[in-house]
Amino acid sequence: MGFRSVAAAVAAVLGLCAAAPLSAQEWPSKPITIVLPLAAGSGLDTIARLYAEKLQTSLGKPVIVDNRPGAALMLAAQAVAVAPPDGHTLTVGTTSAFAINPTLYKQISYDPDKNFTPIAMYVKSPFILVVNPKLPVNNVKELIALAKERKDPLNYSSPGAGVAQHLSIEYMKNRFGVQMTHVPYRNTPQSILDIASGHVDLGFVEAGAGLPLIKDGQLRALAVSSAGRLPVLPDVLPFAEASGASDFEAVSWHILFAPSGTPEPIVSKLHSEMKRIMADPEIRQKIAAMGLIPNDTPTVDELRVYLRGEREKWGSLVKRIGLEGTQ
Repeated sequence: MGFRSVAAAVAAVLGLCAAAPLSAQEWPSKPITIVLPLAAGSGLDTIARLYAEKLQTSLGKPVIVDNRPGAALMLAAQAVAVAPPDGHTLTVGTTSAFAINPTLYKQISYDPDKNFTPIAMYVKSPFILVVNPKLPVNNVKELIALAKERKDPLNYSSPGAGVAQHLSIEYMKNRFGVQMTHVPYRNTPQSILDIASGHVDLGFVEAGAGLPLIKDGQLRALAVSSAGRLPVLPDVLPFAEASGASDFEAVSWHILFAPSGTPEPIVSKLHSEMKRIMADPEIRQKIAAMGLIPNDTPTVDELRVYLRGEREKWGSLVKRIGLEGTQ
């Protein structure tokens, strides 16, 4: 073989090596960045920093948390959708950004299905169904009965049209055939305080924001929207159990995503690391204390199926109540 032939062969081999995807053994080769859709200090941020520290120790490279709130939780997803699929840039997706907004908004700059690979669903963030204590109901069935009997519909608050709390009540209304009037607010605190003060009858509220008022007796908790009980409110039934609708669940979730095309060995490694970290009793206790539910993640393939179901569930509801493309 002549010199030129040898040189060409070497060049071909080098070209193949350059084109070959990074393997799990070679990864990570630089710091990993987790881009978050909420600001520092939020529950999502606090949990991400817990596992980022653990990932940094096990993977041997810095894991940086990059907070990019804005655009209705979509700014982070927009940035990571176009990031190199090499396992060094990740994001955390929520129900709003990945299951509701694709139908709610006229246009978004990413496709939740085509642009991302799910890695781990590690937390579920349930809502608590609360009523003003003066409302003559003590459980979900009494609330549904009252809603059906009333000539004037009960009213409910949320932090805005199309948010998860709003759609959770709409989901309940659709399942049980009741009428209620939505009172949208510009922020979470006021939407909850007005239930406590009696200006609004009820609402689904986040645990972190609602717990102090529940414990002070200013709100009455009827149920939690998750399939299982909330550790910080162990005596409050899941809505499914309280209502008899066994498949009822209306939660926000935290799912770690990588850009689509990230090599499978890297996805698998990240998945197993997250599963290991989230099995740590100390991590689970810290998450539970925040009013959230630590979740033993399904497999990546099971997550894909779950996400398709969530997009259909919330997307069809957005269409049914006339909010498709309104934002």
